[in-house]
Amino acid sequence: MTSSTEDAPVGLVSSVIYTSIAAAAAGLFLVATFSSDEYGSVARFGGAAWVFLLSMIILMPTVTPIVRRLLTGASK
Repeated sequence: MTSSTEDAPVGLVSSVIYTSIAAAAAGLFLVATFSSDEYGSVARFGGAAWVFLLSMIILMPTVTPIVRRLLTGASK
C-alpha cells in the first residue's frame, strides 16, 4: 500500500493539469461569447463558470490515474 507522502506529488501534478485544462476551456468559452454581441455578461461569465465546473468534474477522475501511472511507472 502506498503512503500519502508518495501520493502527494501525484495529487499536486494532476490538480495543476486538470485545473489548467478546465481554465483553458472556460477561457475559450469566454472568447467565443465575446466574439459576438448576442450574449450578456451574466450569460458569458455564468457559462464560463459552468464550463469550468463541468470540466473539473470530468477531468478530475480522468487525469489523476493517468498521472499516477506516468509518475509511478505502474501498468494499469
